[in-house]
Amino acid sequence: MSDADERNNSGRKPLSLGGRSSGTVQQSFARGRQKSVVVEKKRKRPGGPAGKDAATGKSGAPQTQKDKARAALAAKAKQLGLSEEELIKRQQAILRARAEQEERAAKQKAEEQARQAREDEERRALEDMRKREEEERLRREDEERRAIAEAEAARLAAEQAKKSKKAAPAAAADTAEEPSVKAPSRKADKSKDKGEREESDDNRNILESMGGRVKSKKVAPGGDKAQPSRTKEPKRRQGKLTIQNLVEDDEGRQRSLASMRRAREREKQRRMQGGQQRDKVSREVIVPEAISVQDLAQRMAERAADVVKYLMTQGQMVRANDMLDADIAELIVEEFGHTIKRVSESDVETGFISEADSEESKLPRPPVVTVMGHVDHGKTSLLDALRSTDVAAGEAGGITQHIGAYQVELKSGEKITFLDTPGHAAFSSMRSRGAQATDIVILVVAADDGVMPQTIEAISHAKAANVPMIVAVNKIDKPDSDPQKVLQELLQYEVFVEDMGGDVQAVPVSALKKMGLDELTDAINLQAEMLELKANPNRSAEGVVIESQVDKGRGPVATCLVKRGTLKRGDIVVAGAQWGKVRALVNERGQQMKEAGPSLPAEILGLDGAPEPGEVFAVVDSEARARELVEYRERVKRDKAAAARTGGGASLEQMMAKLKSNEVQELPLLVKADVQGSAEAIIGALEKVGNEEVQAKIIHSAAGGVSESDVLLAQASGSPIFAFNVRANKQARDLAEREGVEIRYYSVIYDLIDDVKNTLEGMLAPEKRETFIGYAQILEVFNITKVGRVAGCRVTEGVVKRGCGVRLLRDDTVIHEGNLSTLKRFKDEVPEVRAGTECGMAFENYHDIQVNDVIECFEVQEIQRTL
Repeated sequence: MSDADERNNSGRKPLSLGGRSSGTVQQSFARGRQKSVVVEKKRKRPGGPAGKDAATGKSGAPQTQKDKARAALAAKAKQLGLSEEELIKRQQAILRARAEQEERAAKQKAEEQARQAREDEERRALEDMRKREEEERLRREDEERRAIAEAEAARLAAEQAKKSKKAAPAAAADTAEEPSVKAPSRKADKSKDKGEREESDDNRNILESMGGRVKSKKVAPGGDKAQPSRTKEPKRRQGKLTIQNLVEDDEGRQRSLASMRRAREREKQRRMQGGQQRDKVSREVIVPEAISVQDLAQRMAERAADVVKYLMTQGQMVRANDMLDADIAELIVEEFGHTIKRVSESDVETGFISEADSEESKLPRPPVVTVMGHVDHGKTSLLDALRSTDVAAGEAGGITQHIGAYQVELKSGEKITFLDTPGHAAFSSMRSRGAQATDIVILVVAADDGVMPQTIEAISHAKAANVPMIVAVNKIDKPDSDPQKVLQELLQYEVFVEDMGGDVQAVPVSALKKMGLDELTDAINLQAEMLELKANPNRSAEGVVIESQVDKGRGPVATCLVKRGTLKRGDIVVAGAQWGKVRALVNERGQQMKEAGPSLPAEILGLDGAPEPGEVFAVVDSEARARELVEYRERVKRDKAAAARTGGGASLEQMMAKLKSNEVQELPLLVKADVQGSAEAIIGALEKVGNEEVQAKIIHSAAGGVSESDVLLAQASGSPIFAFNVRANKQARDLAEREGVEIRYYSVIYDLIDDVKNTLEGMLAPEKRETFIGYAQILEVFNITKVGRVAGCRVTEGVVKRGCGVRLLRDDTVIHEGNLSTLKRFKDEVPEVRAGTECGMAFENYHDIQVNDVIECFEVQEIQRTL
């Protein structure tokens, strides 16, 4: 067999010199699988692209760049199994994604550069401040040094003058007595060392006067001639101070600068030591009920170590961070020579809200308008029409369940801040907060529905807050609407509109058709001009917390409305029992802000927890002040909770009697909501569902998702978890499945309240209703073995049924009440016996029956009770 035959038997095609060359290629796949694929290769014509067209088979001119791109696009689309339009759309989507990514990267880069610029500016400002402080310190030291030097120079000059007067006669006598041979030598020595001796004497006198130690001058062994100086011009610091230099020669070296400074400081302390004790300032020290050692020392302007040392001498071992009560603090203050002023613990709240600003400092501010009314009367839709957005579609069940804060800028440039409140009955507290934080209330009433319960409640909130009202009659586009009827209904609630001689503005509007919106904004601006709304923006911010929640990515978030002042990033804010430094300010559109002025709603990030809605917030000057306020408020809150748990001071006997009687059955619940206001509304609604027999007991409520700690708390208390607009994470779901804890999810508050109401109704004891069915008279009594006494009776009225309730009457007095155990007709058990028929009856666990006794028969029906 030839080689060609062998190749043919192997399954491969022979190679040829034609236009196409083919062969097989082995493709390898996972798990050792292989596949043979036939590959054909087309050889190019020598003529190149001038040959026949590959697509049409016709010869023609060379392809243009556009044709080539279209052919490449078609080939790629065919390779991916897509049409050309789909491939073009995919490529456009990829290009858009790349452009968006580049835009985000550029934006992040710009933000990073801005942040870096801010940090550089802050760093430069800090360095400049430190440099100025250092220059000021050096200037003060120079002035002190110069003053001391001048004083010492004046004193030494006076002393030197006195010494020179006394030494002149003695020097003349010594010169006359000495031999004439030695006179030139002594005079030459004096002239030679004159400058050095004068400088050395001056330094010695200065150091002696300042309390410094001066080394004695070494004298040569051969006589009293001084050793020559080792240097012609002695410097302040020359060489190292060694033992050899100290022993051999000390004349050419002066004291170091540090030694001079120490000597000067000792002299200064020595001079001022006596005066300090005499001139000590007695301060008035404000001491609360509990204060730390460090804080007490700072208020007395004393060292904390001195206070600790004094307490140790009194037998108390304390540290600087330990707390002292007011009595011990009073002893310490009096011991250190100060006067004490004891204050109450509640005085820590003093100054948290500052006094009213002067009229000169106030500037006009936008009005704050709250939209209130009954549920489904179009409050949010009206606000959407003003904002040209669609918020109502995002609310579950079509109702507003949060307080929304928005600022609208009109075409005229004027700004209005709107607060949208819920209309459901469960959100009464939220409407109350909205009325307290507002300047104007817009009462929305549907023209086809009229005044409803939540409308009346909104009127009450507005009147309680003493806030002017504007009536917006909505849904006037409906055929069955009657705006005049609505205005007449409002008269009985003391809401008098202008058309009926009152002072309340009424504007007919249609949120759906966007009718009457300009008239409504004009009415708001007119009312705002009459109120003359002003606030001082150039001060620390104060306001009210509208809503709060715990965001998974951002942490605690509080929606606040600034009433006066300007809130800035970096301010230390206290809101209720929470505090923190403002990390970011975000408006309702999700945009970052550097500051928030009066009447501007903003979300605050940076608090250590979600504050209670309705709490007043204010900016404080330091973290210590913030901690002091928060610790006091938390302590008061714990004390109130402890008092509530103990029953408001009830005695131990009353508590035990209540536990034994078990009068109230409680349904434990754990509530988690998306915002703090919703949790508060749910708790308020559930507290109204129960009665004196059954009620819901809220174990824990908070804003945020369901966590593992919530599941563990629910498992320990035996309560289900109600999650309102939040979800449990995977770890919490797995733990709940293992522990058998039920987690129920809700998005509409109606459903949650209905479920709890149905559960509480199931816990109620059913109502028992008794129905009379017949009478029977005992004619004879029989004693039957193994049965007991059996009454032979005749049914005189109605019917007697087996298992019914019976009462034994003797002389019209009830002797026994129980159930029938036997009802026989002759020897057979029968279900019932009617009037005029004789039968045999026996009672359960009762045998004291006599002839002529009357048996009253009745049935008991159990009727399920409702709340």
